[in-house]
Amino acid sequence: MSEQHQIYQHWSAAGLWHRLADATCIVLGLLISIHRGLVASTDRYVIVAALATIVFYLLAEMAQMYRSWRGVSLHREALGALACWSFTLMTLLALGFLTKHTAQFSRISTVTWFVVTPALMIASRIATRAAQRTLLAWGYNTRTFAIVGVNPLGFQLARNIKESPEMGLVLTGFFDDRPSQRNPQIPPDLGRHVGTIQDLVDRAKAGEIDRVYIVFPMRAEARIRGVLKQLADTTASVYIVPDFFVFELLHSRWTDVLGLPVVSVFDTPLYGVDGLVKRACDIVFGGALLLAAALPMAAIAAGVKLTSPGPAFFRQRRYGLDGREIRVWKFRTMTVCEDGPKAVQAVKNDPRVTRFGGILRRTSLDELPQLFNVLDGSMSLVGPRPHPHALNEEFRTQIGGYMLRHKVKPGITGLAQVNGWRGETDAPEKMRKRIEFDHRYIREWSLLLDLQILAKTALVVISRKNAY
Repeated sequence: MSEQHQIYQHWSAAGLWHRLADATCIVLGLLISIHRGLVASTDRYVIVAALATIVFYLLAEMAQMYRSWRGVSLHREALGALACWSFTLMTLLALGFLTKHTAQFSRISTVTWFVVTPALMIASRIATRAAQRTLLAWGYNTRTFAIVGVNPLGFQLARNIKESPEMGLVLTGFFDDRPSQRNPQIPPDLGRHVGTIQDLVDRAKAGEIDRVYIVFPMRAEARIRGVLKQLADTTASVYIVPDFFVFELLHSRWTDVLGLPVVSVFDTPLYGVDGLVKRACDIVFGGALLLAAALPMAAIAAGVKLTSPGPAFFRQRRYGLDGREIRVWKFRTMTVCEDGPKAVQAVKNDPRVTRFGGILRRTSLDELPQLFNVLDGSMSLVGPRPHPHALNEEFRTQIGGYMLRHKVKPGITGLAQVNGWRGETDAPEKMRKRIEFDHRYIREWSLLLDLQILAKTALVVISRKNAY
């Protein structure tokens, strides 16, 4: 039986610090709120603090809040903490209503606790990052590193580390046995070619290099094994940087299967805390929009019924998350309700569109009922627009990677739509451009991008371009 090798993840000191800091923030926030609310008995608050800490920890672990945040912006880490605390509050409130204990707590103390705790969590993260930067500036906890291989992947690695000073890594240089004339030119701001692999080994043995990153292409297995064999006689930490950029990556990430490391090539960006944040925003903003649009929607439904025979609403089969079938709500704008094996797209001056339906389509008001899809979780406010089944089946065989747009929930609006690719797709090139923007949205997703798309959507609706 062959020996089984595994790769393990370990708890970092920073992760342990944040776990302790979050628990301290929860308790300290509660103490401040009790003092503000002038509470006489604190026994029940101790139980609530313990329960809140446990729930927060469970949510934070599921959302991977205690992974390394090196190289990740502070606002994303802060949003993660806010999302976990928000879901903790919802859990505590639900338990309070179910057990009928909410009346036993001071409202002033409760509201104060709900507000002060996340502020303390964010402050602790700001202070931690400031302390790390100060220590690194003083020369504490810095490490030297070398890059084996002079190629674009090595340049990208050096640039990423340079833009992440909190990692505390100082570049010694690039090492490669190939002569300089056979290698691409190293950008002057990233370093220089300082020697061969043997030079690297000698310097590592002398304790001058703490980390080594090997950036040879994946096909160069023999070269990688040779370097590893030589570095095994040193105490340097060695990392292999796989050249996955040869693939068309769609939000790739590392994971493991019982210790066996795997990397995703096509994956969703909405896992862990990011998924919780996006879903919370859909519920909050989608619910608010539905409340604001309730009376106009009732008037539109009446207008559809009064101006043409047929139902006010139309539900059409579309592909949703992971290609699962969903039923998308719309106001009926045509004299027909087509949902068959052949897709007949609406065109300019389409005779099937009713007069009232034309107004709805030009103003995009026919899409308002999709807020119901947002609240039931089958759609999001922002994402790739869902296509009819027949249209999907037609283009999935013509456009490479077409189905990858279903790695996230479809949206009422999307990046393609606010960049001019909405309306009829009467040519494959139009659909290719739409898919290109859908893929870009998945690769670059962030909450800020969603907010920008929502803001631009208002301008697109006003312009009424390609809406018919």
